[in-house]
Amino acid sequence: MSTPIGPVDSSRVPRYSGRDGFARLPRLDQVDHADIVLAGVPFDTGVSFRPGTRFGPTHIRESSRLLRPYNPAMDASPFELVQVADAGDIPVNPFDIREAVDAVEDAAFGLTSDGTRLITLGGDHTIALPLLRAAARRHGPVALLHFDAHLDTWDTYFGAEYTHGTPFRRAFEEGILDTEALCHVGTRGPLYGKRDLEDDRRFGFGIVTSSDVFRQGVDEIIAKLRDRIGTRPVYISVDIDVLDPSHAPGTGTPEAGGITSRELLEILRGLRGLNIVAADVVEVSPAYDHADITGIAASHVAYDLVTLLALRRSEERAAEQA
Repeated sequence: MSTPIGPVDSSRVPRYSGRDGFARLPRLDQVDHADIVLAGVPFDTGVSFRPGTRFGPTHIRESSRLLRPYNPAMDASPFELVQVADAGDIPVNPFDIREAVDAVEDAAFGLTSDGTRLITLGGDHTIALPLLRAAARRHGPVALLHFDAHLDTWDTYFGAEYTHGTPFRRAFEEGILDTEALCHVGTRGPLYGKRDLEDDRRFGFGIVTSSDVFRQGVDEIIAKLRDRIGTRPVYISVDIDVLDPSHAPGTGTPEAGGITSRELLEILRGLRGLNIVAADVVEVSPAYDHADITGIAASHVAYDLVTLLALRRSEERAAEQA
């Protein structure tokens, strides 16, 4: 196995120059293989309020320039453990949601050949559906940890089945979720009615509200999530609006009373060792992002997801060689 090619050395090339990939990592076409790939999906045709997440992938990459190669929170240098590369953006049709959904599924499936793990930078939450489809084609029905202010299990908007508020209802209907291990984390805010919660429960979701995180504490929430997921293959979907608007103003549908960026990162770090097969970070809308607060938070979320996947792959490789 060749030595992984890491980010540009910031002691030699200033952070504001050099590669423009996530964390200034090499492009996918610059490496002979990749254990983890990051890809952007610049798509926001499925939004119901403020647009602009089509510019999210570029914004997250720009905000990631300050990331450093050693992650002290998990005592790991992910870019040394495995090869990580940036595949650029998946081109999608901004005028045809169904065509865009199909394109994302096909691209995600292609990028995950040979066991490669994919982290996707959005884009609005509509893209979670095709990404889950691709993951299920590789692994069968997957568990889901969904970090979000909203349930995203509604039926339709204006008669449209594919929007950023419907991906997990469609995923349930398509049988691509493991309904014994589904959970929302960080939900809050008003709903259309009590039936929203009843439908969500019927699909198999458990709910950890932002108030639960505040009152029960991060460690207890981590223990509950780990118990619910177990050893199942799990997809992690992070809508950045899970954070309070004070921590993530740059998003399309903000809700008061969210969790902090510290709480989100600590929960993610507590998932170390789980069988994470893919992940996304979505709903970053830079037009509303004062001082790049949201982009910085999203880049750190993606960085910790990379670290989790790198640690898992490194452990798997060590077991294979034992």
